[in-house]
Amino acid sequence: MSDNNHNEILKRAKELSTEFENSGEVSIVLAAGHGKRIKSQKSKMLHKIWGIPTVERVYNACRNGIDGINSVIVVGIKALDVMEVIGKRKRNVFAYQETQNGTGHAVQIALKSIKGKLSKGIVYVLPGDMGLLNSNTMAKFRQDFIDSKADMVVLTGIFGGNPADNYYGRIIRVKETDVDGKDSGIDKGNVIQIMEYKDIMALDNNKPHIIDYKSRHYSFTKDELIKNNEFNSGVYAFDYNKLIEQIDNLTSNNVQNEIYITDLINLFNKKGYSVAAVEPEEPYVVMGFNNKSVLKEMEAIARERIYNKLKDIIEIDDPEDFYIHEKVVEKLVEQDAKGVPLDIKIGKGVHIGADVDLHYNVEFHKNVFVDGNVVFGKNCKVWENVHLSAFPGQTLKLGDNVEILWGDIIKGNIIIGDNSRIESSVNMTGSDEHPLRIGKHVLIKGTSYIFGSVIEDGIFIEHSVIIRKRIKSVKDAHGKVKPVKFYLPTPKGSELIENL
Repeated sequence: MSDNNHNEILKRAKELSTEFENSGEVSIVLAAGHGKRIKSQKSKMLHKIWGIPTVERVYNACRNGIDGINSVIVVGIKALDVMEVIGKRKRNVFAYQETQNGTGHAVQIALKSIKGKLSKGIVYVLPGDMGLLNSNTMAKFRQDFIDSKADMVVLTGIFGGNPADNYYGRIIRVKETDVDGKDSGIDKGNVIQIMEYKDIMALDNNKPHIIDYKSRHYSFTKDELIKNNEFNSGVYAFDYNKLIEQIDNLTSNNVQNEIYITDLINLFNKKGYSVAAVEPEEPYVVMGFNNKSVLKEMEAIARERIYNKLKDIIEIDDPEDFYIHEKVVEKLVEQDAKGVPLDIKIGKGVHIGADVDLHYNVEFHKNVFVDGNVVFGKNCKVWENVHLSAFPGQTLKLGDNVEILWGDIIKGNIIIGDNSRIESSVNMTGSDEHPLRIGKHVLIKGTSYIFGSVIEDGIFIEHSVIIRKRIKSVKDAHGKVKPVKFYLPTPKGSELIENL
């Protein structure tokens, strides 16, 4: 890495970091790795689960699950990209791990970046790829740590597949008896080590692996360790002062020559500090990913969670093919709680972005895309393959009883009045400087394009190109509003066109 890039990262980290508040709790999110097996130019941490980068999901789970928590995000490969996604937030510091030398090394760097900011409390360490982690899990994990009175707690998972496919570190607990056959007593089940998969595979097939714990020896075969299905999720909670005391005692004496955070278990045990392990209520929250297929599985789980929240509130045609941002989901759940039926229908392949505001009795047919600050009135119907969007700072507003037909593209600063109907093959745009305002009871049909104009009430437009015009509502002798048909602006560049 060039010095210029190094300096740019440090400068940006300083610009985006903010002061800690007196919370006594801090989360350290490890987001420095690239993830070679994901086979992507993009940082592993920026791959999305249900529309949100995994590192942001982990950050949000901590912030929403633990009131007032401070945070450190450790960045490394693609550091600038990761920092820009999180941006400048309260009580957050970015720490730069220039050389990726293991999870323990990343925590060392994180703790140095906040030296003097805490005197005691709880430190949580989490991997940035755990995109299904949620605030409820973090709230429970915090309470489990407090209730356990332990100095270190590990969040574990149970692997349900073929042990040969389990690349996680194994949780090794005290057996019923030691190598001499003596009962382990109250130590039975205590966590004595987390052993990484690669270190297990490097063991001799014919020699037992002996672990010392409280001056006693426990024996494990290589096969026994491989078949152990309790794995390390990579989520930890520590007593701050004991972590500070031991963090620099970590070494890289392992197959990978990296500094593992898991080795803290051995250090804590040697000092007589207590180490515990707990499982989450929802097993899937501990999933991380190293390849695209697992990422896809996680996306499917996230979709199922959203569907289960909404399946009895609104109609969703295809549970496996839709997207509704979680912010919109929360609003729908709140609206439902008021007791008024929503009568919202979501067709196959529909995409509803974060800032969309839905109303009662809105219907989206197949493959509708809605994104940005799009506000719906009541009783709106949007047909197949329609695109509705607004750029940042703009609003696209549909009044009550508006109908948008097949394949229309409508985007920008636009208001469509009540009871208007936009038929197929229409393209409409409004800008900040030239907004588009469409009155009530307007009908637009045919292959029409409208930009930055004012269309008064009751107008019928057919096969026309209307650019920055006002169309007045004028009635004929019979009291009907006069239509606009086949209007085309004066062509420009006609002198460049010739017959072949």
